[in-house]
Amino acid sequence: MGYRILAETAMAVHFLFIVFVVLGGFLAWRWPRVIWLHLAAAAWGLCIVLFDLNCPLTYVEDRARERAGQSGLSRGFIDTYLTGVIYPERFLDEVRLLIAVVVAASYAGVLVRWRRRG
Repeated sequence: MGYRILAETAMAVHFLFIVFVVLGGFLAWRWPRVIWLHLAAAAWGLCIVLFDLNCPLTYVEDRARERAGQSGLSRGFIDTYLTGVIYPERFLDEVRLLIAVVVAASYAGVLVRWRRRG
């Protein structure tokens, strides 16, 4: 039971992390210090995509599922839960571009707000 809870928790944290990567830059409009955490999260997300790195949260979820007697993830987190589920796999490049545009727009908003303050 404990490993199943750990797997579900890792999955939920992973979803939250992805939401933060996509939308977290907008939090910096209200709380400017968040931008540094978001820059780190966005850089990590970009590195995972560009260099096909394994995310530690995927590892935790996968191992916890196996220990709970479930099948582990056959693919990465995004490939398992998002690609082909939330959006068709053929639109992966477009989704990635949209995410980049959203992050860039949030950073543009941060710059505008910072300039107005200063």
